[in-house]
Amino acid sequence: MAKSKKIAIWIASILLAALFLFTGLPKLLTPDKIRPMFVQYGYAPWFMTFIGVSEVLGAIGLLIPRLAALAAVGLSIIMVGAVYTLASHHEFKQAATPVVVLVLLVAVGYARVKEARG
Repeated sequence: MAKSKKIAIWIASILLAALFLFTGLPKLLTPDKIRPMFVQYGYAPWFMTFIGVSEVLGAIGLLIPRLAALAAVGLSIIMVGAVYTLASHHEFKQAATPVVVLVLLVAVGYARVKEARG
């Protein structure tokens, strides 16, 4: 793999990890501020904790090359759920962000799998 591609993968991985730490940690550290949003969308309060833990662990996994593809898959599932949730509540403008994040996760996951295969 070309050096420039490796650098691009690392930059995307670091930015995605920062994004998921930034969104996951508040779900765990200040749940009272975020819980109303989850309840408004029809999810049980415990689901917020599950998503927060998944986002934080996924963020860490993105930074470990052997785990990055698996982490990208897991976080992609969360992004598909976010797109579905926003679209089903007719919040189409807000759904654009998780779609972009999903595309980046798929790209990182694909590159890490391809890299692992040699």
